[in-house]
Amino acid sequence: MAVFQSKKYRSAADASSFAVRYRAMMAKHPFLLFGLPFISVIVAGSFVLTPATAVRYEKHDRRVRQMTREEELGIGKSGRRVNIKDEYYRLAAKDIDNWEQKRVKRLPGEHDGVL
Repeated sequence: MAVFQSKKYRSAADASSFAVRYRAMMAKHPFLLFGLPFISVIVAGSFVLTPATAVRYEKHDRRVRQMTREEELGIGKSGRRVNIKDEYYRLAAKDIDNWEQKRVKRLPGEHDGVL
């Protein structure tokens, strides 16, 4: 019985194409022709994407930042400056021992909670 050749038949037109030559070279040197370009693309991509992510986080930091106490007080409708001594004396001037409990007026048709 005859032994078949291990080489595949390639036509003359296919023998000179880049793809055929690349496939034959890749069988001999797989890391050099596939692994090294793959790793270099990954490393280069990380260097390219680092400034892009930095811009993203800088934009977020500009939008969300820590506020000073004065800015916090200015946000509300009554944005007055608070002095702890003034607040103490204003509270001390009120008579906090004499008070009476008052019910909140309910809307018409709203249940008032009385049994």
